[in-house]
Amino acid sequence: MKNVLACLFTTLILCSCGTDKEKKQTIKLKEPAKKELTAIEKSAQRGKEIYRELCVTCHLTNGKGVTGAFPPLNPSDWITGKRKESIHAVKYGLKGEIVVNGVTYNNIMQYQGLDDEEVADVLNYIIDTWNPTEKMVTVEEVQQIKK
Repeated sequence: MKNVLACLFTTLILCSCGTDKEKKQTIKLKEPAKKELTAIEKSAQRGKEIYRELCVTCHLTNGKGVTGAFPPLNPSDWITGKRKESIHAVKYGLKGEIVVNGVTYNNIMQYQGLDDEEVADVLNYIIDTWNPTEKMVTVEEVQQIKK
């Protein structure tokens, strides 16, 4: 009788342990699946670094700008309603009076020396972060904007 109980106990333990392969599969199932980034998210990630380096001084970390001095990007009817002008401003700089969200701004945004991909990336960061109703800015679109 003792031998039968010992045999049953050993079988129960062996069956409940599973194989190494089964353990690895269980662990694999528990790992969260990595989300594939969209094209605008990839561009926006690159643009975030450019924004932090060049734009944050005037437009601030939160994109709210400084009323009367530096226009907001969060949100911005200039970004959503004047796409070509927005691309032109980032690509070549901006001088003169503009109206953003009903407030007049008359300042200078210096030329930053960005290439076409960097212009698209920083605009996609601004769009993806604060103006998500807009479609992605492409490098080809930026290339079409001339001085």
